[in-house]
Amino acid sequence: MRSVLRFAVVLIVVIGGFLLLMPTKVHPLAWTPAPAPSMVSGVYADNQRLKDVERIGAADIDGPEALLLEEGALITGLHDGRVIRSSLDGKTRTLLTDTGGRPLGLARHPNGMLVIADGLKGLLSLDALGQVIPLTTEANGVPFGFTDDVAIDKSGHYAYFSDASSRWGYGKDGAAIIEHGGDGRLLRYDFQSGKTEVLLEKLEFANGVTLGPDDAYVLVNETGAYRISRYWLSGPKAGTHDVFIDNLPGMPDNLAFNGRDRFWVALYAPRNALLDATAPHPFLRKMIARAMTVLPKPIEKRGFALGLDLDGKVIANLQDASDGNYSPITTVREYGEWLYFGSLKAQHMVRLPLSKALQ
Repeated sequence: MRSVLRFAVVLIVVIGGFLLLMPTKVHPLAWTPAPAPSMVSGVYADNQRLKDVERIGAADIDGPEALLLEEGALITGLHDGRVIRSSLDGKTRTLLTDTGGRPLGLARHPNGMLVIADGLKGLLSLDALGQVIPLTTEANGVPFGFTDDVAIDKSGHYAYFSDASSRWGYGKDGAAIIEHGGDGRLLRYDFQSGKTEVLLEKLEFANGVTLGPDDAYVLVNETGAYRISRYWLSGPKAGTHDVFIDNLPGMPDNLAFNGRDRFWVALYAPRNALLDATAPHPFLRKMIARAMTVLPKPIEKRGFALGLDLDGKVIANLQDASDGNYSPITTVREYGEWLYFGSLKAQHMVRLPLSKALQ
């Protein structure tokens, strides 16, 4: 009995020493999030609207993060660096390129060029000959750490894109979220001059990017702050920024505009009560960062996406927490009568009738 007790004491000391003393590069900053909105009732109430999503396109692929639907086929970027085109029935698959990195965002330029936000390689383009051309890898002398998503204006003059974290690279998103260091940026690349401009900085893990009606503003998800920020591009507010929607019930990932009256927001997962409770306490958050080097991330496996109107009001709440759900959802795109979903970690893509999403 004494030997068991002695072992337990030693184990507690070892675990305590690990949590208190193990070296870590994560240096959390204190912040206080608003209380998480209810997921029991109200606009974010739990439901199973995503339970009946339909598998679509190529199967047995790793992490179809970005999605474009063109000529009846889906284009997506995969974990191994490939960008592929798949027929909707999944029977044909074409390799468009291999960036050698991690393609996370895709946008089509009016001239036909495919623009790729690559988490490892920066902002890239794919020309008609299949050549990958680097466009930009830094702004104001600061290299991109985690190029995440991209949108192109109707004129083809600018690409708007995000650097999620200039400090933490791709695959280190957990450390960036826990640290809450505000090192994300919203950027603009000029196709004519080749220059890159910083529009917003000190963002909390800048993620999905999309342009609003008439390219009047650009929205960017701040995953680590549970909000969507807006930067005005024209009109009396040009050059200023505000919050489009705040205190989301989960961590917003990618973001898309249907070109008319709706935005779609992919939520990687619901908020975590422990992370919110320890946000004002950097010492405790540092202990969590140490624990996460050996333990799974405290992420709930739930399919989650929202539809927003042009005023940032929630008009669709799509969830599924049942066994075998499609998650984490990291991309939502509206094409015709369907919503298409992609995932950073899933092995396939899915879709849902738009009528069901909006019912």
